[in-house]
Amino acid sequence: MPHFTQELLSLGTALYYLTAFLASSTVLPSNDAIKGVAGQYLLGLGIGDITGPVVETNMMGYASLPQTDTGLHMRQRSRAFIIAEEANPQTVSFSLMQVNIAMGDTGVRRSIVANLTATYPDMFTNDNIALGSTHQHSGVGGYLEDLLPQITSLGYVAATADAIIEGTVIAVQRAYESMASGSLSVGNTSVVDGNANRSPSAYLANPADERAMYEYDTDKELSLLRFDDASGNPRGLLSFFPVHGTSLYENNTLVSSDNKGMAAYLYESEKTPSWYDGTRCHAGNNTFVAGFTQVSDRVLDSLGAYCESPGEPYDGMLCAFNTSTCGGTVEDCHGRGPGFRISDFASNMIIGQLQMEGAQTVMNSDNRTALSGSVRSVHIYMDMDNHTFTLPNGTTVHTCPPAMGFSFAGGTTDGPGAFDFIQGDNSSSPQNPFWENLYMSVFQWYTDFVTPAPSEAQVACQYPKPILLNTGYANLPYKWSPNTVDIQMFRIGQLVILVIPGELTTMSGRRIRQAIRAELISYEGASTIFGQYTLDAYIDKYTSLVPFLADTVTGTPASDAAPAEQTSKAISLQLPVVFDAAPFGSSFGKVKTDVSTTVPYTAGETVFATFVGANPRNNLRLEGTFLSVDQLVNDAWVRHRSDSHPSTTYSWVQTSTALGTSQVNLTWTIEDGTPSGTYRFVYFGDSKPVIGGITAFTGESSNFTVS
Repeated sequence: MPHFTQELLSLGTALYYLTAFLASSTVLPSNDAIKGVAGQYLLGLGIGDITGPVVETNMMGYASLPQTDTGLHMRQRSRAFIIAEEANPQTVSFSLMQVNIAMGDTGVRRSIVANLTATYPDMFTNDNIALGSTHQHSGVGGYLEDLLPQITSLGYVAATADAIIEGTVIAVQRAYESMASGSLSVGNTSVVDGNANRSPSAYLANPADERAMYEYDTDKELSLLRFDDASGNPRGLLSFFPVHGTSLYENNTLVSSDNKGMAAYLYESEKTPSWYDGTRCHAGNNTFVAGFTQVSDRVLDSLGAYCESPGEPYDGMLCAFNTSTCGGTVEDCHGRGPGFRISDFASNMIIGQLQMEGAQTVMNSDNRTALSGSVRSVHIYMDMDNHTFTLPNGTTVHTCPPAMGFSFAGGTTDGPGAFDFIQGDNSSSPQNPFWENLYMSVFQWYTDFVTPAPSEAQVACQYPKPILLNTGYANLPYKWSPNTVDIQMFRIGQLVILVIPGELTTMSGRRIRQAIRAELISYEGASTIFGQYTLDAYIDKYTSLVPFLADTVTGTPASDAAPAEQTSKAISLQLPVVFDAAPFGSSFGKVKTDVSTTVPYTAGETVFATFVGANPRNNLRLEGTFLSVDQLVNDAWVRHRSDSHPSTTYSWVQTSTALGTSQVNLTWTIEDGTPSGTYRFVYFGDSKPVIGGITAFTGESSNFTVS
């Protein structure tokens, strides 16, 4: 099944990618040292729990129908960052919600904006609220409001969307309540081993003179915005580094926060160790917030792409360079992270650690630049169906209604496609004659039925990409793809941040960054879903908005109409929880498989226990936990670990659908340095009877010792 990007598809499963992510661009020299506490701002930082249903829901990112979640590794979080001018405290000019989800969504953003503007009408507006995703591939799906990305999740999953909205609003509320005088500074460092190009052959298609401007085929720079209090003590950070959230592979079914969330955990737990270990994790009263966000470059944490084809002569060899195939097909070609031979979560930890260490380097460096000056924001809507503009060479061009091409179906090495579609192949004819005949006789009829056949004008507009799915014209039962996107920019002193509605390749990211940088300097001194001119349209529009970031602005930029609301039309085929039952003679929370009570556990070992369970969809336990590892301290039980810690896992198994019985499995892998002593598992569950309300219960394992 394919990775969820702008250009992938599997038979009968077409998905469109729309995200909001960040590309930082500063016109400051990178070697300017910090000059005291220049430029006082009002700063607010907060965290909220956004973890949706951790079982029986398709995961978001790889567009793989079999990847249905079965439990939890680490909770998903939303981190909010608010910046206002201290001299103008009534108006927040920058509010970023950096969220551990695959991609932003217009419907989710609309609800967040409505909540915040209703609660704080004098502080927040549609212009100064940005929703940025970490582009992770291990979170709960079903929250996007357009039809195309809902297909593998069997439609819209309101519980997922509601959790994201609720947790993000809580994060902003906490950030708002924490607002205090402080200062900001920016810096950067190189993280050479933290990413690799997903498609090095495609990168070589860029002009040689343009490639010669850069040392690597991916950007290796980690940029960071540091938040300090009025005394110069750090309160948090917002980091930008281009690596995809695909450290956890398609075979993973435990909800987690991928490498960006791992980096945040590593940094935050070092600054406030008890925050993730005890009850403080669930109260939101953390003292340090670390945001690790995705930037424009389209890269993957990979050692390369290899054939996983047991019994074939090419098994274990590198995939074909230009097509990412093994034996002529893409299905066995998989990218490898640095820890793929160790465990499912090792690559995730390694890539997260590299980003965390890069952030530490910048935070601890004296070679940062203090920010001073105005805080400004600008936001418009841009209808991409037929956006007409003029290229620098004077040619008038326009974008197109969305459409998916054939190489879309080839997927990528972190989520290969299916059948004989080839990555990077623009041909409308598959290589296998059988599949070609099948496509011509069946699939063409199907695609023309669900999405109207493209007109000559659409074919010409999308050229040279042949159209597989004409999604821009598909409106039944509601819109398949959005056609209107959010265009947003922020200025904080000398720093400019772009919020971009798409996923750019490495070189595309560099081009838009350089264009905006040039426009900023000039001003201060005085995947192609919408067709081949998509990038040019973004560059044209973003550069035209630069004057609206000035200290003094008159008027507002022209904007297209906001996209139509889709959520109320959404269809969901996910069945509700019918009922839970304990086996005859048993009860909810009863231990089925107990821990070892005879031999002490040691560091590196995994403690395991199972309980009579109930469906966790009954209660998401936002700001709470499904499990705890407690330590006996002075005759009292103290929480040592929760389900937010990477050393624990929670999984759920339906043992009988007809009888409504299920089992919960808890694990804890003991870390080096764990204090010797007595411990226990506690399982927190909620059961739903055939008649009546949902009831909470707990289960406890026997005591065990760690030596």
